[in-house]
Amino acid sequence: MGRLSDRIFGLAVILVALVYIASAMQIQASFLSDPVGSKAFPILIASVAIICAVVMILRPDEEPEWPMAWTVVSIFISIALLVGYAYTLKPLGFLIPTAIVSGALSYQINPKPRFAVAAGLGLSIGLFVLFKYVLDLGLVPFPKGWF
Repeated sequence: MGRLSDRIFGLAVILVALVYIASAMQIQASFLSDPVGSKAFPILIASVAIICAVVMILRPDEEPEWPMAWTVVSIFISIALLVGYAYTLKPLGFLIPTAIVSGALSYQINPKPRFAVAAGLGLSIGLFVLFKYVLDLGLVPFPKGWF
């Protein structure tokens, strides 16, 4: 009964790949399609996924050591921070949300407040300079009414 998680995941991958193949078969080919057709690439991807899943089922790894509950909570906190970041980026500009979120994520990695603040500020300013001046993206640094 050992190594069950890989086998369960392998079966789940096979089911998803079969659904993916079924949906790829529904693709309508236009009159300007290539000789292979638009169905070939999704079917190829799903076939590779099925092969990998069969290998996982037949040769599973040792049973993993699952993370503690706090790790799962930390992952959900990170997801909430990133979703909040996406919603606050436009109204607050780039620098403030980036500093807060990168500092909070840095604190989760290494819980030292000084390092987290420095990482948040450094990443915020460094990424802004990179994106704005090197990559020439149209970022707004602060909320529009500030300057």
